[in-house]
Formats: sequence, structure tokens, C-alpha cells
Amino acid sequence: MQTPTYAPTYLAAELRLPTNWLDYTILAIYFVVVLGIGFAARRSVKTSLDFFLSGRSLPAWITGLAFISANLAATEILGMAANSAQYGAYTVHWYWIGAIPAMVFLGLVMMPFYYGSKVRSVPEFLLLRFDRGAHLLASILFAFAAILIAGVNLYALSIVVEALLGWPQWVAIVVAGAFVLAYITLGGLSSAIYNEVLQFFVILAALIPITILGLKKVGGWGGLTDKLTAAHGADFTTAWGGTGIGHANPLGANWLTIVLGLGFVLSFGYWTTNFAEVQRALSAKNLSAGQRTPLIAAYPKIFIVFLVMIPGLVAAAIVPKFGTAGSGYQYNDAIPFLMQELLPNGVLGIAVTGLLAAFMAGMAANVSSFNTVFTNDIWAKYVVRGREDGYYVRFGRLITAIGVCASVGTAFLASSFSNIMSYLQTLFSFFNVPMFVVFIVGMFWKRASAKSGFWGLLAGTVTAMVNYFVLYKKDIISLPTDQGANFVSAIAGFVAGAVVMVAVSLFTRPKPVEELQGLVYGTRPQTPSGGTPTPGMSEAPAQGDDAWYRKPALLGWGAVALAAVCYIPFSF
Repeated sequence: MQTPTYAPTYLAAELRLPTNWLDYTILAIYFVVVLGIGFAARRSVKTSLDFFLSGRSLPAWITGLAFISANLAATEILGMAANSAQYGAYTVHWYWIGAIPAMVFLGLVMMPFYYGSKVRSVPEFLLLRFDRGAHLLASILFAFAAILIAGVNLYALSIVVEALLGWPQWVAIVVAGAFVLAYITLGGLSSAIYNEVLQFFVILAALIPITILGLKKVGGWGGLTDKLTAAHGADFTTAWGGTGIGHANPLGANWLTIVLGLGFVLSFGYWTTNFAEVQRALSAKNLSAGQRTPLIAAYPKIFIVFLVMIPGLVAAAIVPKFGTAGSGYQYNDAIPFLMQELLPNGVLGIAVTGLLAAFMAGMAANVSSFNTVFTNDIWAKYVVRGREDGYYVRFGRLITAIGVCASVGTAFLASSFSNIMSYLQTLFSFFNVPMFVVFIVGMFWKRASAKSGFWGLLAGTVTAMVNYFVLYKKDIISLPTDQGANFVSAIAGFVAGAVVMVAVSLFTRPKPVEELQGLVYGTRPQTPSGGTPTPGMSEAPAQGDDAWYRKPALLGWGAVALAAVCYIPFSF
């Protein structure tokens, strides 16, 4: 069951890039621009709302690009390229069934609840819908998960930079952490978001040359599929081949666990409750822009799979048995290997900058969401209450520094996974899936009691962890891969959370109906005679947001249809 660990000293000798002054000049310019954005954003920070949610003032196209950039971290790039080298074209499932439907659901169904309730974070919604117990547990779990995931980005950055540039791991960690810390403490969420928009285009500039030159090296798509079919069999280049129940395939999962485990439980659990992304939508200028944020992001998400999958497939085609002990490479090496093999100086500098940008985007997304949740949901509500607004801005900057330091401490927990994406999916099954079941039951079932939120979240989290660490790792249940185990853990956590919520609700009192207005599907927000909106009220869309091409339903269903069409060439 154990996967091999990374060997940074070996990689540093084998994958060193021939960088020169031009490559380092490009990298230096990028760092200067990053800090410049931080200083520029600082001028707009006057209140805690400005620092934590950009004053809810950003247009949809900015928040949409930041939304996808926050997700497109280097762990996503390296992890999905690793997935492709290991599992083949099954990687498309993480995008077309494992992302798009959930992103659309978030935009069309859940954002009206999030944005309309005026919450500053995802856990705060649980305080309105359930009680303080559910809110505090969700806040602690989310803060812990955010630091773990930020640590994954730092660890991945350190091993790649050591391998490619020869920098010691501690230097890479300190430099990246210092820059992220600087621009978030300067400009808060606005600085993170505008840097993420820049990072989105830098990441594309890094991935496109690798993909094009990689395809050219193996004789185009036809040459690539011929080589992979000869080495791994026909199923390696299809999305659904070999996924029948009882059939063996590289992924170790059948179509049912893919659809339920990845496509529903893990996917919806991640995209609808992960505050690192939802925070970008909450910073939008109105409800319409908030809804369109994940819907705009869905369109690049559909096509980015080609920029991370193809390099992984190319690496598997070039090096026989890539990722195994005999090849000398691990699956996470796919992108660094192709950078070394294919890119000339200048382009190499852009690619290195793109990887660093991706690492920093992923880390910044988790650190900025961590400082918001810890400050607003833990410190301000349970530790130091009722202080002036400026105090919480100052504390937010302090806890950002503490969060970055804690991320350094958790970075090496990722070292036991040779496939970074497996580690991330494990974390999502533990933390996001149980939170999703609490949200979905609470939003669609009025009878769900205040106490059911806490116990459902606790039961789902514990069950997912027990399934993975006890049943799977101790070989009590037999599952062929970590990814298959993650799917099963996610399903188990979802079912346990839902069952416990129903059972607790049947024996405890539901919240009064008047307290659920705007928080449960089918209820209507109300405005008291004093004119103050109750939870559930939302700001009216700005003039022009009613244009037909901006309709959330059109954008959402268009993305679902496009993702379905993309499956066709990979289904045979």
C-alpha cells in the first residue's frame, strides 16, 4: 500500500535545468510585479471587509479568473500530470465530471445562499443554519486543512526548485513564503486576487510550450496514442475503457465509484465548500457577479486538462515504465522532466516562473482563506469579541504570518506520497466531503435540527479517516490504489454524515421557521419593517447584469454541455 517517497538529492542531480541570466531575469521581473501589486492593493484596505473580502467590489471576470487560478496551483499541475503518467486519459474525469457539474451547482444553487446571507466565510453559514457547535468545528477543521494544503504547495515547490534550479529546499520555502506573506499582509484578499489573475496567464504561458513541444516530440496525438497503446493497452487512452464493475484498470476504480465517489461526493464536497475558492466569489460586487464567478471559471477548467494531461502522457510515452523504480523517475517528475528535455532558455525561464506562480497562487489562496476563517470565525467570535474593526485587520495580518510559518511546518507531511494529487484527494475526503453533506442536508431539509450539523460533520470526518487509516492502510479492505481508497472514503464519510444528521434531527428540535428564511431552499428572504435585511437577502445585480449572455443559467448549462461533448473523443 505504501508509495515511494521523493528523493530530492537524486532529482537535483538528474533533472537540473540549464538556466542562464535570461531565465533569472524573467523570474526577477515577476517577483517585482508581485510585490508591486501588493503595494498598490494596500491603498484600498481601509476596513476588515476590504482586507478579507476586497470590500465585495470586484467584477465577475476578475473573480472568475482568480477562482480558477486559486485552484490551478502547482500541486494541480504536477499532480494531474502525475495522474496522467500513472493512469492515462482517466485524468479527464477530474475535470469534466469531477469539477464542472459541481462548479455549476455552486454558481446556480449555492451562491445565492452564500452571498445573500452576507457571510464572510463558508463556516459562518453553518452558524446561521445550525449552531455554534457546528460553526466552531467547521472553522477548526477548515483552518487545519488550509494549513495542510498550503504546506503541500510549499513542499512541492521546494523539491521541484531544488531539482530544477539547485536551490536548497529551505531557500525555496523561505523565498516563496516570504513573497506570499508580503503581498497578502500588504493588500489582503485584493492583492491575492489580482496576483492570481496575473498568475493565471503566466501559468498558461508555461504550460502551452511544454504541451506543444511534447506532442511534436512523439509525433503528434496519433503518435502519442500509438506509443501508449503499445505500452499500456488501449484503455490507457480512453476515459471509460476497463471501468466496468469487476474489471481491472490502472485507476483501480469502476464507473460507479468514479461517478459517485469523484463526480458527486469528492467533487461537490470540494467545489461547494472549499473557502479558498468560494472566497473569490464572495468578493464579487453583487449577487449576479458572485454567481458568475465559478461559471466563468468553468470554461477554462474544461480545457486546462489538456495542458496538464498531455505532458504526463508524453512523459509516459518517452520513458518506458515512467514512474516505476526501473525508470529512475516518479510520476510527479513528468513536468520537470519535459522542461529539461524540451525548453530552450527564455522559454525555460517562463516555465520556471509559471511553476513558481502556480505554487504561490495555491499557497496564497489557502493562506488568505485561513486568515479570514481564523480571524472572523474563531478569534472574533470565541476569543476576543467586540473589538474595533482596525484591531481585526491588524490581527488578520498577524495570523497571516503565523499561517505561513505553520505551512512550513506541515510541508513535509506530503513527503509520503509520490503522487501529490493522491495526498490532496485524501485531505478533501477527510475535510470537504463531511462539510458538504452538512451543507446539502441543511440547505434542502428544513427539519434538519441545529444539533445535527455538529454531529453530522463529526461523524463524516471520523468515518472517512477510519476508512482510510484503519480499513485501507491496514489491509482490512482491499483497494488497489490510493485514489480508489479516496473515492471509497469520501462515499463512506458522506453516507455516515447524512445518516447521523437524519438520526439526530429526529430526536432534537428543528430551528424555528422564521430563523431559516433565506437559508433553506424554498424559503423567502424577508425585510423587517426597520429595513435591515435578514440573513438571505442579497444585493441587487448592477445595471447591465441582466444581459442575456450574462445569465447564470445560460453560462452554467453551457459549461455542462461543453464538458459532455469533450468526452466523445475519449469514449471509444
